[in-house]
Amino acid sequence: MLSVLPAPLLGALVMLFLVVHTVFWAVLIFALVPVKALTRGSWRSAVSQAMAQVGQTWAGINVAFSDAVHGTHWDIRGTGELNPRGQYLVSCNHQTWNDIFVLMKVFGRRAPFFKFFLKQELIWVPVLGLAWWALDYPFMQRYTKEQIEKNPGLKGKDLTTTRIACQRYANQPVTILNFLEGTRFTAAKHARQQSPHRHLLRPKSGGFAFVLSAMGEKLNSLLDVTIVYPEGAMGFWDFACGRMKSAVVEVRKLEIPAEFFHGSYENDPVFRQRFQDWIGALWQDKDRLIGEMRTRVPA
Repeated sequence: MLSVLPAPLLGALVMLFLVVHTVFWAVLIFALVPVKALTRGSWRSAVSQAMAQVGQTWAGINVAFSDAVHGTHWDIRGTGELNPRGQYLVSCNHQTWNDIFVLMKVFGRRAPFFKFFLKQELIWVPVLGLAWWALDYPFMQRYTKEQIEKNPGLKGKDLTTTRIACQRYANQPVTILNFLEGTRFTAAKHARQQSPHRHLLRPKSGGFAFVLSAMGEKLNSLLDVTIVYPEGAMGFWDFACGRMKSAVVEVRKLEIPAEFFHGSYENDPVFRQRFQDWIGALWQDKDRLIGEMRTRVPA
């Protein structure tokens, strides 16, 4: 096990592996882009699924390599009844970029390769930006209230992007990841928001509602994922150096109320309030669960 190496040397080796490994699989995805561009209908869907399988293989090897060199202690519960051919919406608390790696470990091939919404600026990330685009990850352009007031035509752009992305996923296995907090948790953000939750930022339910409306009742269920880092949330470099010794994860498979597949979050205030109340109750449960999980520290 390479964990006996000095942390900086281990981190450098891990980062080198991830870069080389990512470039290798990204080249395979790029090779499929012209094929995807020239196909339509079920053939295009088949190419998209092949790309997703490439992405899932990349994720699986990342996890296997990390397990071999880091020896992280995992306490993962609740993943027993998942369908790799299903369609799921995932909600997860967000503390660090390491959350993505944890989700790779949690779901593996037990569920379809996950897609998540990205900031528009991330399309310029070398190699990964183009790979995310090829894999149909939706890029969201965020607009401020002032920008929308100056240009009302910008209102609803995110909804349009969400619907287009979900239309691409309609006939293929997919796990759609949504960080309801919209950003990583920090004490400063928590204080600035005056969040009513002890361990979470305020949830942003609009994007969640749009996904439910666009995907409809094809979604098998909501997978509510809660991640706790007993040593505290760390940056990706600390993870690469082997300083993330353990992670505790709870997955709850929840039924989505049928009423939330229909209705207009944007235009119906009654529907919007009911939806926000549902998300609020979900977030209260998650906040309580995080407190309980923090007592479940691996030996």
